[in-house]
Amino acid sequence: LTDSKAKPKSFMPNVAPPKLPEGDGKVDFDDLHRKRQEKDMAELTSLIESHFVQRKKDEDELISLVNRIEKRRTERAEQQRIRAEQEKERQARLAEEKERREQDEQRRKHDDDAKKKKALTTMTHTYGGIQQKQEGKKGAKKQTEREKKKKILADRRKALIIDHLNEDKLKEKANELWQWMMELEAEKFDLGEKLKKQKYDMNVLQTRINEQQKL
Repeated sequence: LTDSKAKPKSFMPNVAPPKLPEGDGKVDFDDLHRKRQEKDMAELTSLIESHFVQRKKDEDELISLVNRIEKRRTERAEQQRIRAEQEKERQARLAEEKERREQDEQRRKHDDDAKKKKALTTMTHTYGGIQQKQEGKKGAKKQTEREKKKKILADRRKALIIDHLNEDKLKEKANELWQWMMELEAEKFDLGEKLKKQKYDMNVLQTRINEQQKL
């Protein structure tokens, strides 16, 4: 409570002062006592009335203060409720976005796996078709290739006519045959390595195809 409050009005009644006797008369103490009691009663009544007036003002201010505190508490509770709802909505949006990203990632992986399987299936069919065609051609051309080999060997195995050669010519011919044999060995080695590499590549490809078909 502040000091700037208006002071309550005093309710002092107009009490007449006691009369004193004129001349040599005696003082009326009963009248003085009665007047004193009336004055004291008037002052007490004024104080009581002033007290209740001030008390009423204090109660009004206290009620106003309580109302302001309650209003502020209600406003803060409402603000906290709004913030809690906003945070809940934000968390829900984050969870929804995370779930959508995970679904997109799973869908993308599924599509990639499907594309890989499709490509491998196509490759398998293509390879199988080519292999079947090659096997069919092998059966049809087996006789022709055999005849070609015979012709090549026949061309390479020419008759060795050395009866008319002297010693120097024989040495030269022997050296020529030796060089030719070395060339044939080198060619044989290169063809063997090439065949090994082709077989290795075919085995690797077949293994990959079998593994993908198991998925």
